[in-house]
Amino acid sequence: MTTEQPAAYQQAKRKLKMRLAELFTPAPGDRTYIRLDRDSVTTHLRQAIAAASGDFKQNGMTPELQEQLIHELADEVVGVGPLEPFMTDPEVSEIMVNGPGQVYVERHGRLERTTAVFRDANHLRQVIERLLDMAGVGVTESEPYADASLPDGSRLNVVLPPIVMNGPTLTIRRKMKQMSVEDIISLGSISPKAAQFLDMCVKARINMVLAGGTSTGKTTLVSILSKCISPEERIVTIENVAELELPGREHWVRLIAKPANAEGRGEITLRTLVKNALRMRPDRIILGEARGGEALDIVQAMQTGHDGVLTVLHANSPTAALERLETLMLMSGLELPLSVCKQQVASAVEMVVQLSRFPDGSRRIEQIVQVSGVSAEGFLVEPLFEIDEAIPGHGSTPRGGLVPTGTRPRFMKKFVRYNLEVSPELFQRT
Repeated sequence: MTTEQPAAYQQAKRKLKMRLAELFTPAPGDRTYIRLDRDSVTTHLRQAIAAASGDFKQNGMTPELQEQLIHELADEVVGVGPLEPFMTDPEVSEIMVNGPGQVYVERHGRLERTTAVFRDANHLRQVIERLLDMAGVGVTESEPYADASLPDGSRLNVVLPPIVMNGPTLTIRRKMKQMSVEDIISLGSISPKAAQFLDMCVKARINMVLAGGTSTGKTTLVSILSKCISPEERIVTIENVAELELPGREHWVRLIAKPANAEGRGEITLRTLVKNALRMRPDRIILGEARGGEALDIVQAMQTGHDGVLTVLHANSPTAALERLETLMLMSGLELPLSVCKQQVASAVEMVVQLSRFPDGSRRIEQIVQVSGVSAEGFLVEPLFEIDEAIPGHGSTPRGGLVPTGTRPRFMKKFVRYNLEVSPELFQRT
C-alpha cells in the first residue's frame, strides 16, 4: 500500500472484502462447500472494480493501485497475506516472523529484514491459523506451539504467547527445488572427487552419519545420496516431521512420528518407529534426525546386519556427532555403561560427513572422516576429505575446496564386495 491515498485505499479494501464475503458465503440452508481459488477471487475483484470504476477514479485509485489492491486481497483471502510473495520467491529459503511488525527472510544463506508487516497480532494469527489448517494441525492453550509440514513440503513452526513475548511467531523453512549432485558441485558445496566417493560409499552400504548445524543442507544431501541407492532396494525413512524427499523412488515406506493429543495420549515416538522399521524387511533405513533413545536401536541395527544406514544429527564436528550419538543412547532407559555405548558407536558408524555454513552464506561439506576406533581420550577419526582454503573460487564457487587427504578408507573391502572399482587417484591429494 502506498502513502498517497491511504484512507481511500483502506476504504476500497474493506468494501471489496465485504463484496467477496457476499459472493462466497452460502445461502442459509445451503450446505455446498465453496472452494476459493486465486483465479476466481481475482476475477470477481476485477469485476467489482470495473463496476465501480468511477468511484475508484474519483478517489485517486490509479490502475497501479487497483492492481496492488487485487493482489493484496487475493493474498489475504486465498494466500498467506504479506508472506505470499516470499512463499513463491525461488530465492527465499526461510521466512521468519517475529511478531506482526518484523518479517525476515533468508536468501542465499543471508538474512535480511523485509518491508512486509501485518496489520496487528490478530491479522498475524489469522494467517497462522490458515497455515495450521493447511498443515492439518492445531495449537491449544496448554500447547501453544506446533511443528508440522505444509502441503508443498515446507517446514512450519509456530510459537504463540504466553511462551513468546514478541507476539505470534512463525518460521517457515521452504521446500526448495530438488538439487542434483551437479548442482551442489557447481555451488562449491562438494568437489567432484568427494561426490564420486560418497556415491560409492552409498552403493557399498557404508553406515554414515550426516552432521551439521541448523540449515546446513543435511536433508538436501540425504535426498541427493538416496539417488545412489538401487531402485530395487526397499527404503524405510523415519522422521519426526515429514521433510525428506526421495525423488523417483517407488519402493519407499515413510514413517512419521505422532505427538500426543490434548489428553496426553496417542504419542508414537521415533524409537517406536525405528523398532517397527526393523520388522519391515528394509534394505535401507534413513533416520531423519536422532533425538533420543532411538539412537540405541539404530546403532544396534547397524551392528546386526542393517548396512547402509543414513542418520542425521545436529553437531558442529564429526567427533561431537559421535559423542552426541553416544549421549542419545544413554537416553534409551537402559542402564548401559558409557564405555559400552562408546564402543558400539565406534564399531557401528563407519563414516561421518560434516556440513557447515560459511561466512559467505554458502553451505558446504567441510569434512568427510572415517571412524577408526575409540581410546581413553574419546573417538578416533581420520579425515578422508577436508576443506583446503588455499583453493581459489571461480564463478559462484566459494574459495576453498574439498580435497582428499591421502588417507585410504578402512572399508575398501566393501567396495570390492559390491564390484566397485576404486581408482587410487581418488584419494591422492593434488
